Amino acid sequence: MTQTPVLGLATAALTAAAATTGVLVLADAGREQDGVARLDPHVASGVVDIRTGSLTHLAHALTLLGSEPVVGTLAVLLFIALLERRGLNFAIIAAAAMSVSVGLTVGVKLLVGRPRPGAADRLGPVDHSYSFPSGHTLNSTVFLGLAVILLLPLIRGRIRRTATVLGGTLLAIAIGWSRVYLGYHWTTDVIASWLLAAAVLVVVYATTLLARDTSGDPPRTSRRIVHTARSA
Repeated sequence: MTQTPVLGLATAALTAAAATTGVLVLADAGREQDGVARLDPHVASGVVDIRTGSLTHLAHALTLLGSEPVVGTLAVLLFIALLERRGLNFAIIAAAAMSVSVGLTVGVKLLVGRPRPGAADRLGPVDHSYSFPSGHTLNSTVFLGLAVILLLPLIRGRIRRTATVLGGTLLAIAIGWSRVYLGYHWTTDVIASWLLAAAVLVVVYATTLLARDTSGDPPRTSRRIVHTARSA
């Protein structure tokens, strides 16, 4: 193992630990309704004050994009694409990460047991599940992160790579925002979801440092050698 993977693994471990600590702090605050969670009602009230017809339509569209049926379908398509382009190892990594994300959504909700915001300001059907964390935010952020981490090596050009990373990040933020805007979650629910997703994704990143491409293509180093030989 070279120095770069070791450094990457250490950074991933520290990041995952910091993100997990943040989730624990927010979970305790949300359950006890103290600490930073005291700001949630004030933020929710401020969001209600800025609602407009256009923003509401946008929020509904973003929430639909982050819903279980849409994310589930896209996750299957990502699995197929990875299986074809990068091999079984990377496809399994994606499937495992999405499974962990779903498991965390259900498990943490039951452990924390935080009620959702009041139904009076909710723009949509009633949801009787617990509020912490936001499943829409967690699962969509993990999916978008997986798509970026695992497909980025296949994208050529710095501009396209930068646009892909930026687009995925902004979309994950927007979906989380939509859940607060529509009155389904407290702000700290969404922040905790982003932190949980970050913990999952840094583990994915660390795993990719150790994974081997089984797509049948020669390693990048070999491709560079072949290209250099042909150029000569």
